[in-house]
Amino acid sequence: MYFWKMIKGILYIIISGLSFFVVNFIVKILSNPNYFPDLNLQKYPAQELVFSRSLVSFSISAFIIYRKKLPLFGNNKPWLLMRGTFGMIALTLFFFSIEKLPIAIASTLQYLSPIFTILIAAILFKERISKTSFFASTIAFIGVACIAGTALFSSASFSFEWVLIAVLSAFFSGIAYNSIKKLKETDEAINIVIYFPMLAIPITGVWTLIDGIVPQGIEWLLLLTIGIFTQIAQITMTRAFLLVSTSKIAPFQYMGAIYSLILGWLVFEEYLNFFSLVGISLIVIGILTEVFLSKIINGK
Repeated sequence: MYFWKMIKGILYIIISGLSFFVVNFIVKILSNPNYFPDLNLQKYPAQELVFSRSLVSFSISAFIIYRKKLPLFGNNKPWLLMRGTFGMIALTLFFFSIEKLPIAIASTLQYLSPIFTILIAAILFKERISKTSFFASTIAFIGVACIAGTALFSSASFSFEWVLIAVLSAFFSGIAYNSIKKLKETDEAINIVIYFPMLAIPITGVWTLIDGIVPQGIEWLLLLTIGIFTQIAQITMTRAFLLVSTSKIAPFQYMGAIYSLILGWLVFEEYLNFFSLVGISLIVIGILTEVFLSKIINGK
């Protein structure tokens, strides 16, 4: 029984990663339309992309909740609010970082969130940080230092400030993931998912009214695609975390870093220097070290 749950969890996390890959690709295009001048796309601010994504996600989630006859506001409201608030902040910062950073770097820095999840759990739930976790975190943060050093001390086309924003996005994601762990026993996956757009729509909606643009032509389809694929990614990721422990599915999450590296190279002509590639590698190695050494030591 557990074997099939694990297979299902792995399948969910792979679908989630591929869906996020599609979202990141379209966000990169809409925030940097010069990559595809023949499409005549407008340049979209990050908050409008978050707002569009939230409208679609809320519509889909609300319909599912209505059909399942679930309570709209869920059960454990304080933790649902925490998950929605920090998830919204994390995604907004991530969309900003995708615009300003090479997509491989922005995506890989986002994968620091499992490390932050462990560190934050130690604060929120008094969970002990093992030597393995400390070692893995050190490797990952050396990777971040390599990327930050590239921004500070070389002629890289991105700045240290945007590296910091991408790291903050991962930090806030870590808080949101801890909230999911807390909600595992009390709420359905769809109730966990809907709190993000429910909070994001009024906040990013006002922001978009002040500093937004009106979509035209194919842009409507691209914005709809962002919303649909983000919804798929959020639901499948949440279901994966609810089904199986993080250590079983985490390695499959990091396939997204490889997708982004290939995408950046082939489509956006983002040629990373040696230290950026070393930094990306160390972050992935650090996270996988946490996954596999914990499994060996704990026998799980």
